[in-house]
Parts: sequence; C-alpha cells; structure tokens
Amino acid sequence: MPGVHLLDRFIGAEHPNFATDADVRAFERVPYRDRIAAESTYEAISLGATHDPDAPAIRFLPNADPADTPIVVSYRDFVARVTQAANMFHALGVGGGDVVSFLLPLVPEAFVTLFGAEAAGIANPVNPLLEPHQIAEILEAARTTVLVALGPMPGTDIWQKVEQVRGQLKHLKAVVQVGGPGDAAKGIYSFSELIKAQPYDRLVSGRSISGDDIAAYFHTGGTTGTPKLVRHTHANQVYQAWACNLLLFRSKAGGNLLFGMPLFHVGGALTQALATLCAGNCLVVLSPAGWRNPASVKNIWGLVERFKIEGIGSVPTVMAATLAIPPGNADLSSLQYAAGGGSAIPVAVGKAIQDKFKIPVYEVYGMTETASVHTTAYPDRPVRLGSVGLPVPYSRVRVVKLDADDRLVRDCVVDEIGVVIMAGPGVFRGYLNEAHNKGAFVDGEWVNSGDLGRLDKDGFLWITGRAKDLVIRGGHNIDPAMVEDIMFQHPAVGIAAVVGQPDAYAGELPVGYVQLKPGASVAPGELEAWVRERTPERAAVPVQIVQIDPMPLTGVGKVFKPRLRWDAAGRVFTNVLGPLMERGIDCKVEVGPHGSHGSLATVTLANVPEEERAAIAGEVHALLAPFVMRHEVVWS
Repeated sequence: MPGVHLLDRFIGAEHPNFATDADVRAFERVPYRDRIAAESTYEAISLGATHDPDAPAIRFLPNADPADTPIVVSYRDFVARVTQAANMFHALGVGGGDVVSFLLPLVPEAFVTLFGAEAAGIANPVNPLLEPHQIAEILEAARTTVLVALGPMPGTDIWQKVEQVRGQLKHLKAVVQVGGPGDAAKGIYSFSELIKAQPYDRLVSGRSISGDDIAAYFHTGGTTGTPKLVRHTHANQVYQAWACNLLLFRSKAGGNLLFGMPLFHVGGALTQALATLCAGNCLVVLSPAGWRNPASVKNIWGLVERFKIEGIGSVPTVMAATLAIPPGNADLSSLQYAAGGGSAIPVAVGKAIQDKFKIPVYEVYGMTETASVHTTAYPDRPVRLGSVGLPVPYSRVRVVKLDADDRLVRDCVVDEIGVVIMAGPGVFRGYLNEAHNKGAFVDGEWVNSGDLGRLDKDGFLWITGRAKDLVIRGGHNIDPAMVEDIMFQHPAVGIAAVVGQPDAYAGELPVGYVQLKPGASVAPGELEAWVRERTPERAAVPVQIVQIDPMPLTGVGKVFKPRLRWDAAGRVFTNVLGPLMERGIDCKVEVGPHGSHGSLATVTLANVPEEERAAIAGEVHALLAPFVMRHEVVWS
C-alpha cells in the first residue's frame, strides 16, 4: 500500500489521476480537513512506522560513499527515540509553548531532536554555519528554553559558537550536548545519557497535540538584520508531507531517498524528511555535511545504483553539478524523475537532465512561509521546463499588481507579470515578531511571496525573478533570470548569476558572474559575446562577466547574490578611486552588509600625511557622491 494512504482517509488502492484541472477540482470536493488522518507530525511519523516497524527509517552513511556500512535506525527505534527525546525535553521544563533550539549537522540525533522537540513543544532548527552574533539573535528571539548542539569535535566550530552565545540567552534552562560528556554543574547535559533514562512508549506529558498548535520556528528573511522567525503549525507541516506524497513521492513504502538537505531549511525538514518518514520510506543520509560534502555529488551514481533511488531531489546547484559526473557503468534503471526547488532550475540544466537520463524534471516552488512546496509539475501532465507548475491540491496562487504600500490593486491578466501571492493549508499565520507581519499578507490570507511571476492560459506559474533581484537600469527593469538562463546554456558554465553593479549615470548596470565546470576554460570575451548574441534586449546584456570560483552559496545551495553585489560594487568603487591610487595613495574598498543602510562601502586610506587627510577624504566623497550606495572613509 503506498505510504500516503495512512495520511489520507479517502484515497483508494491507487493514487488519484490529476491529468486535468477538473480531476483536481473533483478531488477537492472532499474538504481537506476531512481527508487528513494525522493531527501532528508525531502522529504522522507514528503512522508511517506502522507500514513495517522493523524497516529502516534512516540509513546514515558516514562518508557519503556507496561502500559505507550504514548506521541503520529502524522505524520502531526511531519512533521510540523521538518519544524519549520529547520526554527528555519535558523533563527539562519544555511545555507546549516552549522552544527547543538546535545546532546540529545531519547526524541521526538531529532528526530525533527535530521531531521530539515538536512533540514536546516548539522546535527551532538553526543554521550552525551562521556567525555567533546571528545565532544569538535567532536563539534569543525564539526565547530558547533548551539548546541542543554538537559537542567539541574536530572539523566543526559549533560548540565554540555555543560557548560564545549561551550567556546571552535569558530564557535558557539547559544545554544538551550531542557527542559530548556534558557538564551538569554548568547546566550542560549529555544527550545520550539524558535520553536513555526516559520511557519510549508514551509521552509523559500526556500532551494531546492539535493541528493548530505551533510545531516549529524556521528562520528566514535574508542575511542582514535579525532574520524573521516563521511560525509553522503542526497542520502546516503535515499538509506539506501529505501533498508531497500525493504528487511527488509515489513509491510504495520501503523506498530510499538520498538526503543531504539541512534540517534548518523547510525543503530538508518537511518536503524530504517528514514526507519520507510518514510514508514508511527511508532517508539515506549523505554524511553529516549532506550535499555540502563533495563526496555526495562525486558518488551520486554509485549511491543511486546501491540504494535503487527513484528520484533525485535537491537544489538546482546540486542538480547542475551532477551533470558533470560521468555515470560510468552504474545501473540507473531505478531513476524515474528529478525534482528541484529553492531557486529556479535553469532550462538548460533541466533539458540536459531530461536528455541524458530520459526522466522528467519537476520544478517545485514555495517558500518557508508556505511550509515549502506550494506548486509543482504534476506527474500526470507534460512537463513545461521553466515553469514551476500548478498549485498542489487545496492550495491557490494569484499574480497581482500591488501599490507602493503593498496593497492589492488588481489581479494580473494572463501572462502579465506581477507579484505572486499564495493561500492554502500550508501557509503560515504570521511571523513570531508582529513587526515583521506588516505587508506579509495581501487581501486577507494571501501571503506575499515577494517574487515576480506570471500565470499562463493553462494556470501554470512561471517565476520571472525576485522583486529585489531586479536590475534597474535608468528606470528600466531587467529580470536577471532571462540572462542567467542564456549564460547557463554555454557548455563551459556550471553556475551563473546576474546582479546589478552601481553606476553613476544609470543607477545600476547588469554584471554577470560564472563558475565554470571542472576543467573547462573560455577565451577572453567569449562569454560576453555568447550572451550578447543571444539576448534580445540590449539593455540586459551584462557589461562584463566575472569568473569566480567558488560561487558564493547559502547554506542550502542557493547563489548568495548579496555577496556578488558587494563584490561588483567594490570593483566599481575601486576603479572610480583610481586617480587617487595613481598619486600613490593606498585605497582599499570593502563592501558589505549594514544594519541601517543595507549595504555600505568602507574606503580605507593609507600613506596620507595627517595634514592632507581632510582634503583627500573630501576627494573620496566627491568621487563616490554620484552613487546611491552609502560609503565611509577610515584611515589605516
């Protein structure tokens, strides 16, 4: 029996056919709340375990190598450990409204902590790669009661960060150390010692978890300022697992999923981990570093062969990287599809995967605020590369025009570009900090994605860019996605991005950045000519294309465009200050984030006599005055 059935009271022996919109509307005549068979993530995982309690829930590969001997956790043991973790957190003072934050790589304890925390109170998974001050802000904003973190270990600085921030957390009652002995006198406890004392067959709290209860906070909102904390209910998360099993993961219980996404991202925690576990399938965890471990991509085809993987699912940068790995003699006959999201899949990458492996490529779309996937290509319909498909059942999408205050003006007509807004069972109710909710919703319950897109005549959604990613050249809006797709089509390009660089006349000019494929090279001017010949809009042609290796990526594999913008601005300002350098004045420009201004250029000057400093600083101010970006002068 396919795993989705235990989450749905009405699906029969086969998955529904959604070949037409009429099929979907007919399916939706049964109210969603009447369909769902699990109120909470704890109940959903417990239902998944009933398929076969002795089947593996997790196979942990220490080195992401097909030759690894996996650490195997059965469903029986996994549910027991999640129950014990919930009881451990309860014993440490965690109730339904209290927060368990964690800083963990992809070790088995991380999955136990996530779902155990949700069963006891509220989970708050945090990116351990953030700087200590960012981690402290998130932990304190969440009012963290218990913090779970990896203990001292070679190759990771997580525990050093914990030591730096724990004194700043006003609500903290205990720290639980994974892989360490703990120090009870300092309020630090050993995970392994603390959990084994707890019962595994019941929740000691006696808690009855409602779908309306808050399950987790996920941080989002960028890398400058305090990230926003998205509140997910148990119902939001269960819906995500239900929808993904309904449309994407159609295998019978017992299938394997290569898992390398971080748990602080909804794509990892919900779309993949929760959906897999409540369907009775198995997470094949690709080492503690997941897809960030180079061996994960290097060994991908051997892993597909060993574990009979049916679908490859990750962010587009990982999907693109797999194309450079020759399959050799690996048996890939189990592969049935590839799916990606988190950022747009370049059409060239999607087409290359389809052509090479003869499988469809499904692009999914959503955001943390929709509990991840909100639209997808439907397996029952032809794939339209470049589109993110149709809303999953019971969800809706609109494309609208908003005024300067983000208020609804009107709905866009077919193929008219506007702002994408979404509603449905996966959509959150608001950020933890009420101040962040201003402008978050449009026309009542519709969340404002901040993305630009269009709906075609058949209702397929096409994302055309991020509103803040637009390059505005002399008042003309340039969508980077169009140019990036052209850059991706060049055979030497592995990763491509377009951002705006400051310009004294036009405000911004487009500049391209590329990371070439391993071993590839291009002649000077080759990429610029390639893009120029294929870009119909002259204003959109990048003024230059910069080779960069590695391309800056976020913790979940998206191109980190702010760093590219800072790099582009630094290059421009350094060039503008050239006349000072020609006079022997040492000028160094650094551009980075700023709490008030967004970005700030810092010009450090040296080799200037004290009596000339005021005049030289005045020259710097005069040269940089035409630019919108703020700057400051400091002396070495």
